Amino acid sequence: MATLPNPLPTLAADPSGRSLGLRLPLGRLIDATDDGPWHEPLLWHAEQPVSAGNWTALGARAGRAGLLPVLLDLGGHQGGPQEWELMPGEMSYPGDHDAEEVLADFWDEYAAAGDEWPGLCAPPARTADPDSRAAEVADLLAEDRTRFKEPHLALVPARRSADIPAAIGWTGPLNYEEDIAVHCAVLRSWEDRFGIRVVGLGFDSMVVSVAAPPTTPEQAEAVAAEHFAFCPDTLPQDGPDALRDYAKRLIAAETWYFWWD
Repeated sequence: MATLPNPLPTLAADPSGRSLGLRLPLGRLIDATDDGPWHEPLLWHAEQPVSAGNWTALGARAGRAGLLPVLLDLGGHQGGPQEWELMPGEMSYPGDHDAEEVLADFWDEYAAAGDEWPGLCAPPARTADPDSRAAEVADLLAEDRTRFKEPHLALVPARRSADIPAAIGWTGPLNYEEDIAVHCAVLRSWEDRFGIRVVGLGFDSMVVSVAAPPTTPEQAEAVAAEHFAFCPDTLPQDGPDALRDYAKRLIAAETWYFWWD
């Protein structure tokens, strides 16, 4: 996939990040992949768990340095990203995929026979600035450890938040799709339509913030269909009412959570 110049090697000689205009806490560069060490660091993460306010304090300055923030859950039984099955060399470029085609293909594969793909949801009105909403959700993850047991602030060289999973070769949906860039194409579409940001990644889970959530049952059901195609494990139960029941939880929801079995 196409990449930007990676500022992370600078941190090997300057762990404080001051040469990049940053003031970083003690941290760690990760270059471990499923095939062995990568030729350059994939990400940096802080050694200590994140606290409320850390995202805001670092996010804007990191962006100017060519790095984007994301929280990584180091508290799962799979350990941290150095133990995850990162495969950056296997990923394509998100821009090479069409989001609606991706979702329609997934829908045809996982939906009940005869259920037609309903198409993409039209973008609702934004209720917040996307980056401000991302900071709010990051603070919630820092304070409430329901979703992430031990979130650590990380920095990733990526063009946009939606590309972060592909940039590090994240393989959370590996049982469904080996090339996470396919999912990133959908995340790009969600960035454009719903103002999402990828705020957190676990071994097989993802948290995104939402600046333009659905506000009507019709919008929510359309978004629910996209969520099901994107991550079939999103729906907690089967049956004809599962999608509609799930959609009720999406109205005005500022956070979307995905988990792949």
